[in-house]
Amino acid sequence: MPANATIALDLSRLLSRAGRETATGIDRVELAYAERMLKAETRPCFAAISPLGSIGLLPRDTAASFVAETASAWRGAADRVREMKRLARCLRAGTLWRGTGALAAQMRRGGKTPVYLLVSHHHLDQRAAIERVKARSGGRFVCLIHDLIPIRFPEYAKPGQNTAHLRRIESAVDLADSVIVNSGITRDTLLPHLHATGRKTPVLVAPFGTDLPQLPELPEPDPPPFDRPYFVYVSTIEARKNHLLLLNLWRDMAGELGPETPLLVLVGARGWESENVFDMLDRCPAVQDTVIEHKALPDTEMARLLRGARAVLLPSFAEGFGFPLLEGMALGTPALCSDIPALRDTGADVPEYLHPLDGMGWRRAILDYAAPQSPRRTAQLERLKHWRPASWDDHFAAVDTLIEETVRL
Repeated sequence: MPANATIALDLSRLLSRAGRETATGIDRVELAYAERMLKAETRPCFAAISPLGSIGLLPRDTAASFVAETASAWRGAADRVREMKRLARCLRAGTLWRGTGALAAQMRRGGKTPVYLLVSHHHLDQRAAIERVKARSGGRFVCLIHDLIPIRFPEYAKPGQNTAHLRRIESAVDLADSVIVNSGITRDTLLPHLHATGRKTPVLVAPFGTDLPQLPELPEPDPPPFDRPYFVYVSTIEARKNHLLLLNLWRDMAGELGPETPLLVLVGARGWESENVFDMLDRCPAVQDTVIEHKALPDTEMARLLRGARAVLLPSFAEGFGFPLLEGMALGTPALCSDIPALRDTGADVPEYLHPLDGMGWRRAILDYAAPQSPRRTAQLERLKHWRPASWDDHFAAVDTLIEETVRL
């Protein structure tokens, strides 16, 4: 971490997710930051928003234990979930008496420039609370924006989320001294909001890394996960993710191919306003015979599943980054995905890109990749040999430079 700054990392998102056995993409990001901060020689501190809406100080040792339990639970140790929840309750309660004053005092120790770092959208709309931290610490505010999808595509968000997310973005552009984003499309959609304020806030594009066990760490699957070819789609089930396209394709393929139909494995919780997808999963016999649904999987099982797939599928209409694409490709698995900017940022020229409404194109690609000697899959595997995934080391090196420059402003 930068030697000229004292960083306070906000863990509110992780605390709010305590008790869950698996992590979303944003959860993984905050966890990666927390684990890195705990290894830093500069000994940053930790913060969280209290039940009363102020941002308070977290005791370092308890925060460290909470981060360790959370990482263990999400990486496969389900028996750690109860301890994760207990520690989260203790930390949230403690913010009531270790408030903004205690946090600001801790941030000022050592004579370095204080930096309040928020890497989720958790309470980015709580403008007054963030302003108090900046005012009382005399420090800088750096935040990470993951996407502007609720603003750009309100039809894919829960009712009211577009206005709520606009408030978050307004807080970021008004208060942040620098901003981190995960992709070029996130930067490009954020910049008009920044330009409207007249501020010249630095914006860093820093792609994320992956924490899934990598190829050398995984034993050969024995036996294979399934007795026929399979494809994997990792995503919450919601309208933006376009599950309906795949389920309609699988229903038709099952009618024509019968037991020769490849399997589709869906990994992700059921979200909102996707009743037609849920109905197909629950009541369509052809889908029930060829589609396997997992609400969640620990990281080790996820890695083995992705590694054995014929391809990772990502037919979504909009993304901010695309963790499943990064994770699948890092494990050597080809990808078929929507031709949208965020996925091109991650996959470059390796995956095959299709329009999210090109049903016949998706069908042809899936059947080709399911074949034992697929020429299209073989060609992508060759391209994949020359692809280098982004790493957390790359990400944090860029963030360190940004913070160093920010405190000199």
